[in-house]
Formats: sequence, structure tokens, C-alpha cells
Amino acid sequence: MRSRLTIGWLVLGLLLAFAIGPVIVFVFAAFKTQAELAEDPLGPPSQLLWSNFADAWTQAAMGRGLLNSLILVSGTVLGTVVVAGLAAYAMARLQLRGGGVVLSYLLISSSLPMQMFLVPLFYIWTRAGLYDTHLGLVIIYVAVFSPFATLLLRAFLLTLPRELEEAARMDGAGELRIAARVVLPNALPGVLTVALVTALSTYNEFLFAVTFLQSDAAMPVSTTFFAFQQSYVQNGVLNAAAGLIMLLPMLVLFVTLQRRFTEGLANTGMSA
Repeated sequence: MRSRLTIGWLVLGLLLAFAIGPVIVFVFAAFKTQAELAEDPLGPPSQLLWSNFADAWTQAAMGRGLLNSLILVSGTVLGTVVVAGLAAYAMARLQLRGGGVVLSYLLISSSLPMQMFLVPLFYIWTRAGLYDTHLGLVIIYVAVFSPFATLLLRAFLLTLPRELEEAARMDGAGELRIAARVVLPNALPGVLTVALVTALSTYNEFLFAVTFLQSDAAMPVSTTFFAFQQSYVQNGVLNAAAGLIMLLPMLVLFVTLQRRFTEGLANTGMSA
């Protein structure tokens, strides 16, 4: 029994090293000089070179990229939560005709590869004046992320009791008021889960951003970092520093909302 426990801890330790090891090496590289990185790419830095982050921030225009990402993430999260929240409430709480068809449509649409929509979307967005605008990209993101978010919120709402909603209806409250005043406070862990998943997906999304945004002033941090990486492909130190700057905002957000996130996932299942 003790030998099995030892083997189990050994396997877990190896998996932890496999998962965390590249991240540690990545952080080490961000604090080294270029010569030190070439001489010892895996070891810790001899001294912490904080100037790498200032150089990467300036040369990669990370501040502008982070601001654009904040705009895109905020708009997408707000739009997705509103669209998915109302759709999930209707599917979970109202007697809708063809609800099974809608559910099947959401399952299919959330599993389709988004690359198949690039050409028609590019044509439509160009004609509509939405190309190279944050609004145009936010609309695409909301459409892409809403099906899965709706399924996630619907599954969460199915776990909530209906007694409070029935009492509110007896008091004369309408459906929108019930959704906003009764359901939403109880569904907050599910809403935060959807918001966090959407924020992470939007922040890391690259394909639509590089396709529908052209001007440097509008590009989010994902495409800004990619352009910088291609320009400074030989400078691994600045690339690592810029990558760490890009990683930190979402890491802080996830750590801050981790408890709510795990609580929402624990209470969510894809119930029929």
C-alpha cells in the first residue's frame, strides 16, 4: 500500500514538473540577458534584469495592445452574458416550442470550425463597414461564444429551484423582472463562469483578430505580440518578457475569480 502511494506521488510529481517546467524556464528567460540565455537557456538568471520588461513594453507597444484587448474583452463579455443569459433563461424556464431543435442547433453551431465562416464574414463585414473596427470583431466574438455560453448557463439554471420564481409571478412580476431580480443573483456563479471563459477565449483569440483588424492602432495584445515576435525572432529575452506581460492580466483575473469559477463548473452539467 505504501509503495503504491509512493509511486502515485512520484507520477504526480513528474506530471507537475512536465506542466510547470516550461513555465519556469519561460519566466527565467524573461529576466536574463541575451548572452546568458544563449549560454544557459534552462537555468535561473544570475540577476533579475527588470529592464527587459520596460524594453518589451515600449518596443512591442504592449500598452496599446492591452488597451485594445480590454475593449474587446469587455464588449464581448457584456454581449455574451446578455445574449446567452436571456437565451438560457428562455430555454430553461419557459415552455418553448421547438426547444429541442434550438438545443440541437446550439450544440452543432458550437462544434463547427469557425474557419469555414471567414470568407463570407469578410465579404459581409467589408460591405457593412465593420472591417477593421472593434465593434465588428466584438459582434463576431459574441456570435461565436454565445452558443456554448447558452448551453452552460442553461445547464446551471436547470439546477436552481423554481419556488422563488413562482412566488414572484404570483406577486405580478414579469419575466424580465424575474430574470433580473430573482434568477440572476442565484445564477451569479454560472454567469461569472461564462464571463471568465469568454474573457479568456477573447483575450487569447488570434484568427479573427488577425483577419478582421488591419491597423496597428486597433490590434489586441495577441496580434501585437505575434507581430513583435516575428520582428524580434532572434531576441528570446524580449520575446519572453513580452509574453509574460501578455500572460499576467488573465492569470490575475483567473486567480481572483478561481473560487467562483470552480463553484460554477461544479454546479454545471449539460443536462437535457
